[in-house]
Amino acid sequence: MTTHPPARPPFDPELDAVLEAIGRVMSPTITPDMIPAARQEPSRRPTPEALAAAGLEARDVVIPGYAGASIEVSVVQPVGRTGTGPGIFHIHGGGMILGDRWSDLETFAETILRYDAVFVTVEYRLAPEFPDPVPVEDCYAALVWTAENTAELGIDPDRLLIIGVSAGGGLAAGTTLLARDRGGPRLCGQMLFYPMLDDRDRTVSTLQIDGVGIWDRTSNITGWSALLGDRRGTDDVSIYAAPARATDLSGLPPTFIDCGSAEVFRDEDVAYASAIWAAGGQAELHVWPGGFHAFEGFVPGARLSQEMIAARANWLARMLAP
Repeated sequence: MTTHPPARPPFDPELDAVLEAIGRVMSPTITPDMIPAARQEPSRRPTPEALAAAGLEARDVVIPGYAGASIEVSVVQPVGRTGTGPGIFHIHGGGMILGDRWSDLETFAETILRYDAVFVTVEYRLAPEFPDPVPVEDCYAALVWTAENTAELGIDPDRLLIIGVSAGGGLAAGTTLLARDRGGPRLCGQMLFYPMLDDRDRTVSTLQIDGVGIWDRTSNITGWSALLGDRRGTDDVSIYAAPARATDLSGLPPTFIDCGSAEVFRDEDVAYASAIWAAGGQAELHVWPGGFHAFEGFVPGARLSQEMIAARANWLARMLAP
């Protein structure tokens, strides 16, 4: 008997019109054999001239990652910056299998300038070549490096914030749990954009988003399988790899989580915020009606996108203002 996905929330009409066009050039589904071709997308690293035109400058630093391997971070700041201000530690998205540390710089350029912030973005190693625990441990090593060098970087240690996008949101959540459990760097907040938190493929939202939208159920299974291999969905998965598995979310910094109502990650993101509240913590949750995964990046001018961007800016203002 053929089974069909359960009915899903409708896409926002303004977003749906663009999603139809996106679907003609980009499949909602990524399978393992598609990873090499998807990685052929050029890096979004800006040229020094483009950075300068945006009022920014950057430098690369090689640091020790997991098990002593060398990884790279980039430090981005306003041109000629001096003194001390907020620090933003950033982890990029890409389903654990794609992307690089420059993927989201355009998103945060205005924030860096507004708060005179230092933006540290990490080139963690990708699955499947580097499976768990390499990605999250690379991120943690880079966070520790950032915290240990706040004086040299000009970061106020009381205003060090972690931000992760999609898979990077899951890695940011895992890195924050590692910091809590190892007595590591103290964070003033964690900001999780539609985070990828749960490897178990059990939620209603993962069943609903199958063959539609951006990053559907099959894509999600591809990403988690690359990270975890045969351990995906078993009891042999740590809370740092899949933070949705954590049963104790006490002791975390103030948290921001957002997602769309029509994306795979909706239910795990709502559950994560609820678990933080249940543990007596502080979390702000936004579920944008009719939003598909990462909709604000694909359709930034849409009304819903503008509301999402404004909500993020408001939370950041509360966290980073002196």
